[in-house]
Amino acid sequence: MRGMRGMRGMRRARDTPGARAESGTRAASEGRPASEGGAKRRRPSLRLPRLSALRLPRSRRGRRLAVQGLMALCVLALLPATWMRLGADARVGTTADAPAREVAMVFGAGLWKGRPTPYLAHRLDAAAELYRTGKVKVVLVTGDNSRVEYDEPDAMRTYLTERGVPDDRIVSDYAGFDSWDSCVRAKRIFGVDRAVLVSQGFHIHRATTLCRTAGIDAYGVAVDEPRDATWYYGGTRELAASGKAALDALFRPDPRFLGPQEAGVTEALASATP
Repeated sequence: MRGMRGMRGMRRARDTPGARAESGTRAASEGRPASEGGAKRRRPSLRLPRLSALRLPRSRRGRRLAVQGLMALCVLALLPATWMRLGADARVGTTADAPAREVAMVFGAGLWKGRPTPYLAHRLDAAAELYRTGKVKVVLVTGDNSRVEYDEPDAMRTYLTERGVPDDRIVSDYAGFDSWDSCVRAKRIFGVDRAVLVSQGFHIHRATTLCRTAGIDAYGVAVDEPRDATWYYGGTRELAASGKAALDALFRPDPRFLGPQEAGVTEALASATP
């Protein structure tokens, strides 16, 4: 019994304020955290907003105004894409519908292990068909080469030559970082005045509108694709991309990289002349 009373006394002694302070001081001097019995730091609590605070207006007029505001936002989001579709719809068709132009222009759509993605391969197949049927004489491939290990134009060139397009009829634009840059550079750097553009249906209206804004007499070929997840993702992405494109068409900024004029298209057309 005496031993048990002695142990209780030792616990009470360790639990006194003085003993806890001494323990915390000793722990700090030894470079280790204080024991649980020492002074505790209170962590700041992260309070999330309560869902109950997000309430719809109670009055009928308030609910009506909220619905009208939501509808206005939806209209504003869809307005640029609608404008581009309506403005370019008469200038978009298939490879069979495309008029004869000297230049076909293919926009990059990504690489997978150094090779064109399926969507990009389908664009290149359409361009190769335009060349074989004599509707175009030169193919301008425009894409991203901002990194040494990522070279869209060279991968596109290789794919086209494998499908019968002569290498000297292919011109590469290595700074086509987006659709606006590609269109402006085609006009101002490569001297393209008229062209057949090749892309998927969800993108071709935007590309055609931007190239026409840049000063190119453009006709768009819409490549058919199955309505898979990639297609729906591309269509959804167009809502945001169309907003940027509308700003590009309004303010007409310079491309990210402009550079000096190049004679690639002119030389390729000269070699195509018998």
